[in-house]
Amino acid sequence: MLTALVLTAGLGTRLDPLTRLVAKAAVPLAGQTLIERSLMRLAHQGVTDAVLNLHHLPASITGVVGDGARFGMRVRYSWESPILGSAGGPRRALSLIDADRFLIVNGDTLCDIDLAAMIHDHEASGADVTMSVVPNPAPDHYNGIRIDDDRWVTSFAPRGQANGTWHFIGVQVVEARVFADLSDGVPEETVSGIYRHRIAAGDGRIRCHCLDLPFVDVGTPRDYLDAALSLAGAQGLGNAIEAGADVSPAARLSRCVVWSDAAVGARAILDDCVVAGVRIPDGFRTHGAVLVPAGTVRAGDSAPVAHGIAAFPLKR
Repeated sequence: MLTALVLTAGLGTRLDPLTRLVAKAAVPLAGQTLIERSLMRLAHQGVTDAVLNLHHLPASITGVVGDGARFGMRVRYSWESPILGSAGGPRRALSLIDADRFLIVNGDTLCDIDLAAMIHDHEASGADVTMSVVPNPAPDHYNGIRIDDDRWVTSFAPRGQANGTWHFIGVQVVEARVFADLSDGVPEETVSGIYRHRIAAGDGRIRCHCLDLPFVDVGTPRDYLDAALSLAGAQGLGNAIEAGADVSPAARLSRCVVWSDAAVGARAILDDCVVAGVRIPDGFRTHGAVLVPAGTVRAGDSAPVAHGIAAFPLKR
């Protein structure tokens, strides 16, 4: 039995304002949600049990995933209040996982990793943690990992100082003992917390599984738009328009994502936009925007509002 903990509890602050509507893992990506795509990939490689941790807008995830039967796996949920972080979350879930070794999968990236090869690498090395990494494609955008010649982690580098590093792409093989001594219910982080402390103490036993393959990142609104369009492009489509969306044939859209609960009126012209939960009126024009209901606007937001639509910049 191969078990994975999928980290889906996060607030998704970098993906705001879309995460005011659904949890990050529940955003649609060219016909399927992010969590559906993640679970299908895991099931295809032999994962039979998955635990999803939940905190932010949990019904948007459970309503899509259910008990996991349609993915050919058993899915259970680990509830967090408060949110417990990338290390505190695994600690809370240990009793559900009930395994000495398991996978931890970030809920905001997709990558076709050969899990069997990665697990073999982990077992052969005697590591406590093995992290999947690729050469850092954007050191100014992503944090980085430095390793020695035997692929053991020596340090972590912040973005802006990460030239020549490796980038973690969201899948780890871990030994349960790494988290067992943490206090349940206390927020803890991995890379910025317990992993960093283990490395500093000289007993990290944290290793990298080095790869050179593409990955899909759903971190920011710009990342999300690019990811959705890339997946739609693989289907021969120029826009990612979800089933159920009402888009007038007289509208002109270029590089847009339209959610199933949205509509776009005649003669609207949209470029580089995400449309979620709103009806775009006839003749409306804009570019480089995330368009969401005006009711989601909070104090301090600078997004302009018109026709019941809040237009947030498509930030990276």
